[in-house]
Amino acid sequence: MQSILILGAGKSSTYLIDFLLESAGPKQRKVTVADVSEKIAAEKVKSNPFASAVAIDIDNVQARQSLIQKSDLVVSMLPAFLHPIIAKDCLDLGKHLFTASYESQELRKLESDIKAKNLLFLNECGLDPGIDHMSAMRIIEQEKKEGNEIISFKSYCGGVLAPESEDNPWKYKFTWNPRNVVLAGQGVSKYIQNGQNKFIPYHKLFERIEKVSFGKAGDFDGYANRDSLRYRSIYGLESIPTMLRGTLRRSGFCQAWNVFVQLGMTDDSFESDFPEDTTYSGFLNSFLPIDPTKTLNERLQKYLPGVDQEVMSKIEWLGFFSNNKLPLTKGSPAAILQKILEAKWQLNLTDKDMVVLQHQFEVKGSFGTKEIISSLVCKGENQEYTAMAKTVGLPLAIAIDLFLGGKIKSRGLQIPVLKEFYEPILNALEEKGIVFEEIEKPKKL
Repeated sequence: MQSILILGAGKSSTYLIDFLLESAGPKQRKVTVADVSEKIAAEKVKSNPFASAVAIDIDNVQARQSLIQKSDLVVSMLPAFLHPIIAKDCLDLGKHLFTASYESQELRKLESDIKAKNLLFLNECGLDPGIDHMSAMRIIEQEKKEGNEIISFKSYCGGVLAPESEDNPWKYKFTWNPRNVVLAGQGVSKYIQNGQNKFIPYHKLFERIEKVSFGKAGDFDGYANRDSLRYRSIYGLESIPTMLRGTLRRSGFCQAWNVFVQLGMTDDSFESDFPEDTTYSGFLNSFLPIDPTKTLNERLQKYLPGVDQEVMSKIEWLGFFSNNKLPLTKGSPAAILQKILEAKWQLNLTDKDMVVLQHQFEVKGSFGTKEIISSLVCKGENQEYTAMAKTVGLPLAIAIDLFLGGKIKSRGLQIPVLKEFYEPILNALEEKGIVFEEIEKPKKL
């Protein structure tokens, strides 16, 4: 029997585990789900006779390596910073490794060793990164095959709320790792436009947004990801004059989020220790200059002149002008902000999330210049079976199934930009309702 070890049974693993369990019996595969909580792992396994749930302490080297040793293939759904630890174990023990996370510098250092051992370490096979790569490559290679030149490529993706669940002024709740949301965009964002490299420092990022429309799903704000430049070579578009990859939030979100960025509330570089009776307004006040002649609201608007009433209503809804006690008084500003947001941006039982992804191409050929807009809108079913879990977990599960079935021959350190990966994975995703809608039209001069 082929043996699959899944490390991590969090929200994003639901569809992944279900998909692999469904075919475990017919394909004679054993699935082991390991999590810090054996109870959570057992809930995901659902008493399947071809599966088992175990507790795992990642810091227990012997126990961790013993689990990996018994497996043919390891799937890491752990936080990204733990992937290098698992990767080193897999390399030492001769096991294949699959993740949905970005390929890290630490993994690139292992590239020659992975290849020498004839292993497949597949990364970036989730949603973003993952489905975005695969759907883009399908269009890129088709246009190249027809002899056309891609002169502009912009790609945006976001995990948001379905319109019927947008019941707060931010029109947002956490559908993914809250810490990643709070720290999003830190550093310098790099892209290329009209042949010129462009750089956006973090303190300007949420002011430099583009409107992205999805028809019935509405309009969104798109802001640049940290590094779009490296994907020129990955996508085979080395000389493309315009390329940008970005993140989507509902229109109006970025303007309000920028308040926290400008104040320094998203800073994770130092820790504060506030008195136990510190209030939300006291926390906000600690980032503003003293002016006894003005209220807290007035000082905020004076300090950040661009703050309008719509933004103020969002800040007020979170409770920042109230005397509520802080839920966390020791930690970085980002950690305290995250704790505040977790209380307000929690999904309700009836809430549905939504994934929105759009590629915008400009293509030159004998016909002149055309635009291709390729859009994906995927709604979740409920709190457990979310659109985020579906679009992150299914591509990875399908890739595992194809690989164990002998249909993927590639080895080494890979992301799914080869036709061997993207064609069968996208076809299988379409059968699961993850379908792109494409519109082609002449480019207006």
